[in-house]
Amino acid sequence: MIDGPAQGPGTAYWVMRIDVHDLETYKSYIAADALAVRKYEGWFLVRGGRHEAVHGSARSRNVILAFKDYETALACYHSPEYQEAFGFRSKAAVAEVLAIHGA
Repeated sequence: MIDGPAQGPGTAYWVMRIDVHDLETYKSYIAADALAVRKYEGWFLVRGGRHEAVHGSARSRNVILAFKDYETALACYHSPEYQEAFGFRSKAAVAEVLAIHGA
């Protein structure tokens, strides 16, 4: 899903900070990533966009995805579909990804 339901107490998130150094390969990551996110019914809250580091350092791209619960967020990350996408991302970018259970 691109747009998803309102977040609730069980919602979980991927918080991703990314510096892309190979845009063409990164485009392959985005296409492959979409398959995993759709399968696990995730939705994007933030996908790039204007930002400012108000404390500490920033990366060039920030992404926040939401999932219905923490188990689904982890299952998506560890899925064969996302791991295939990760192969593209690891060649195209440096990133940190956190899976976080919402309040």
